Amino acid sequence: MCYLKTRSKPQGSCAGFWRAEKRFRFWIRSTVKTQWFYWFVIVLVFLNTVCVAVEHYGQPQYLSDFLYYAEYVFLGLFMSEMFIKMYALGPRIYFESSFNRFDCVVISGSIFEVIWSEVKGGSFGLSVLRALRLLRIFKVTKYWSSLRNLVISLLNSMRSIISLLFLLFLFILIFALLGMQLFGGQFNFTGGTPETNFNTFPIALLTVFQILTGEDWNEVMYQGIISQGGAKRGMIYSVYFIVLVLFGNYTLLNVFLAIAVDNLANAQELTAAEEEQVEEDKEKQLQELEKEMEALQADGVHVENGDSSAAATKAKSKKKEEEKKQEEEEVTEGPKPMLPYSSMFILSPTNPIRRGAHWVVNLRYFDFFIMVVISLSSIALAAEDPVRENSPRNKILNYFDYAFTGVFTIEMLLKIVDLGVILHPGSYLREFWNIMDAVVVICAAVSFGFDMSGSSAGQNLSTIKSLRVLRVLRPLKTIKRVPKLKAVFDCVVNSLKNVVNILIVYILFQFIFSVIGVQLFNGKFFYCTDESKHTAEECQGSYFKYEEGDLLPKQEARIWKPRSFHYDNVAAAMLTLFAVQTGEGWPQVLQHSMAATYEDRGPIQNFRIEMSIFYIVYFIVFPFFFVNIFVALIIITFQEQGEAELQDGEIDKNQKSCIDFTIGARPLERYMPKNRNTFKYKVWRIVVSTPFEYFIMMLIVFNTLLLMMKVSTLAKIGY
Repeated sequence: MCYLKTRSKPQGSCAGFWRAEKRFRFWIRSTVKTQWFYWFVIVLVFLNTVCVAVEHYGQPQYLSDFLYYAEYVFLGLFMSEMFIKMYALGPRIYFESSFNRFDCVVISGSIFEVIWSEVKGGSFGLSVLRALRLLRIFKVTKYWSSLRNLVISLLNSMRSIISLLFLLFLFILIFALLGMQLFGGQFNFTGGTPETNFNTFPIALLTVFQILTGEDWNEVMYQGIISQGGAKRGMIYSVYFIVLVLFGNYTLLNVFLAIAVDNLANAQELTAAEEEQVEEDKEKQLQELEKEMEALQADGVHVENGDSSAAATKAKSKKKEEEKKQEEEEVTEGPKPMLPYSSMFILSPTNPIRRGAHWVVNLRYFDFFIMVVISLSSIALAAEDPVRENSPRNKILNYFDYAFTGVFTIEMLLKIVDLGVILHPGSYLREFWNIMDAVVVICAAVSFGFDMSGSSAGQNLSTIKSLRVLRVLRPLKTIKRVPKLKAVFDCVVNSLKNVVNILIVYILFQFIFSVIGVQLFNGKFFYCTDESKHTAEECQGSYFKYEEGDLLPKQEARIWKPRSFHYDNVAAAMLTLFAVQTGEGWPQVLQHSMAATYEDRGPIQNFRIEMSIFYIVYFIVFPFFFVNIFVALIIITFQEQGEAELQDGEIDKNQKSCIDFTIGARPLERYMPKNRNTFKYKVWRIVVSTPFEYFIMMLIVFNTLLLMMKVSTLAKIGY
């Protein structure tokens, strides 16, 4: 009877029960919100990811059994997490979170799939939903602000993307229907009907989508021209394909780039705002601490630790300001002073050996000489014969290689003597370029040592010599002396800092699509070289292959093998999808996927056309959107650098444009003869008149038409 009473009136004998239940629910709620529970769920997601990733074609039975039971275990754990959170937070608060709603949908789909497979046998087709569970790893964004802001901006852009996708679907639909009217039933050639045609509505949709991706669209256009009578009567039909490419590929798909730029800008603005807020909070805390210290000192309370900490913070801030001023006041010209530290604890600044090394390194033409040697070394490396290692040319170049390595070694030793190794500021190994030089020189020296000793290990380490070509990167040290080049280099470096978040999202989605591909096409990309055989048992012996132009058929062996790109494991699936993403040869992968029948069975053309939805969604997510995010990152980085330079100059973009226009402005000048009674003036009046300009324009048009009328059969018709 106690369970039937409401919680709003905990009276009588049930009051103690409801108080205990309330305390228990509060304890569960506090436990759910703890950090260890959060990371426990993340670890479960990671283990579930590992179990999903190890599934592959031809796996042993014990692994299949383990993954089968592990799926039930993970499903039970995730169901328990969902019910515990729902009980602790309440249904209303639980479903306010988008991640919780997503978990509920995925778990419900998994439960339905399990029930269906147990009752009816086989999968209902919702097994791919298990791969979407990997999106739960995005919960780690709770402690990664920049990645969280990127994900939030992507989610906020869904409305714009859905509107664009609807417009794209209407565009494809209209051109598919128009293509069926123009080319329906016309793609009939001696070699058969090509896979891309307009005979049915689904195939017409896929053909238009393939043309939008830009892959083999010209081949489809040529087939359309040939089907309408060839070059004489069918050239007018090329307008259909040209309009489709211009308005679809060049215009409509580039809207994804605009959306990507907007999303990335919003994400970076959110991150910058959060960083500014954190800095403001720190400054407020420091100000409040200073006020409290002043109040305590005014009351006569001696606080030694507080004074020392405040003084330390002030000293640190002053040091940072002084360092910034020193960096700004650096002069690129003039001799570089010697570091006021002892080199390798042996050579003091007054040591004559160190002073001599410092003088040599800072000679006016020292860097130029090293760059010349770098260029000659690169030319020598390019001139080597990689096929005949003991050729006379390689022997001569090997002696030059010894000389180049000796020069580079002397340069490294001189700089180490001058700057020191690594312990003090400004030392040799505290600069990236010097580290690269040291690695290349040491690798070359080790390689030469093994070669001279005649050891067999030298052959295994001979590839280390190729690292010497990295010295051609040393001229990049001159970047800071060229402002425009420095801006480009800074843009690349800043882009690499921000590209990490995009790569994480990119790799995760690539992995999810690979897992879905394994679920859909695992073991289904096998075929027999004899197309009439559909199983490995039937694909035995030999068969006759007829080729056009041969009088007799050729006898070839039947071979049962997989396609070059397949989905038998996650690694192969990721490689296949990356090839699809580049757009090179993806229609063949699409045709193989639609022809896939069952595991260990041969293909049947267009067996499952609905599998094309997988590739359409993949193209929308990756080539149409994610690839454009990388382009948007470069665009935004350049814009931010330009704005930063303008802020340093205390002018905005419009003011700078006005100044540049004023500097480059020139008054309009027009030549005119002085004497109006001369013949020259009359000719000038005719030349500058409007009718004369129209006359010249008409001559240009007629000349263009005349050039267009030239054909290859001009000599045959007697012209």
